Order: sequence, then C-alpha cells, then structure tokens
Amino acid sequence: MRSIDSLVETAGELTDCGLSQGEVADELNVSRETASWLVTQADGETAAAERTGGPADVHVDWSAVGRDSSRLRHLGAIMADLVGDEDGDEAVDLTVGVGRSGAALATSVGRELDSDLSVYVPTKHQWNEGEESEDDTGSFSRNFAAIRDRDCYVVDDNIDTGQTMTETIARIREEGGTPKGAVVLTDKLGRDEIDGVPVYSLIDVVQMAEG
Repeated sequence: MRSIDSLVETAGELTDCGLSQGEVADELNVSRETASWLVTQADGETAAAERTGGPADVHVDWSAVGRDSSRLRHLGAIMADLVGDEDGDEAVDLTVGVGRSGAALATSVGRELDSDLSVYVPTKHQWNEGEESEDDTGSFSRNFAAIRDRDCYVVDDNIDTGQTMTETIARIREEGGTPKGAVVLTDKLGRDEIDGVPVYSLIDVVQMAEG
C-alpha cells in the first residue's frame, strides 16, 4: 500500500522524467487535480506533517496485475466477459484502449473478443495546470487500427471525473464510429452511462463522507 509520501515522491520522479501533470494523473490513477497537488508537494518539498488541504481522492494501484502478462491476460478475459455479456453485440469488431494503461488492457480484451485494436491518446497527456490551450487535443495512434465508421468497445483502467471517457467517446463519434460500451477496472464516478454509452466496471469506488 502506498503512503501519501510515496505518491508525492513518485509524482516528483515522473515530473523529473518529463511527464506532464496529466500523464502523472494517468500513471497514478488519480484525478488531474490530485496529480497537480502531488507535484506541487514534491516541488515544494513540503514536510509530511505540513501537508494539508489535499483533494479528496482514491489512489488505485493495480501494478500487481499489470506487471505480469499472465495476470493481465486473465484480467482482460474478465473485462471482455463483462462488456460482451452485458452488451452482447456480435457486430463489434474493434476495441479502443485509452492511454498507456487502457492500451495494455484493451490488447487483452481485444484478444478475447477477437477484435482489432485502436489506441486513443487523450488530451490530458498534454495537460499541466495553468497551461491549458484550445489547440490541445487527443489523437488516435496510427500504429493501430483506424475507427473507420466501426462499432467499438472502449477500455480504460479507471474513470475518475469522466472527462477522459467523455472526450474519447466524442472523438470516436467524430471519426464516424459508434461506441457500444465502455469497460474499466475501477469507477470513481459511479454512473451507468456516459453520453449514452453504457459503462461497466469491475469495481465501483464509493467515497463515504459525513453530511
């Protein structure tokens, strides 16, 4: 289990390697706001006792699965079974992975579904707080299958605020594709659908708060 100190240290190391705050958020499975806070703490070398006002968030660490190809294959089979069983659309022959983690999961899911593979690199990979630009946009990797007006499933590791999934769905539709369902490991948002696309998750994360 990672402590806050460990996350702050990791965020600093990732930033030193040239990753944007959006990429740090993706690597640590936290919101962009949390990633920004972690990077700020690392930059300021704030003592642990002085760290207050951090965002309410949940860090998800699934590296025990991600670092083992056999475990990843089994996890992909579970996710494929979940979205395939719930949606049941045999016409879907394309799986779209979102970002690095989503691409790895989508590879395993696509293998189970016997589908082609597409990878979408979201806008947040370019994001740093205070440096937003209207020109920033995500893109589909040309090393993988094109959308080409096809039905598809969307695969990611986590839904936080839903912003990245919303963006991905919109970009797929811009390419003429039809997202038939989305599947993730963990869902912090807790919605059954996003922009009309059903969302399936292995684990729903519910924050408990007073009031």
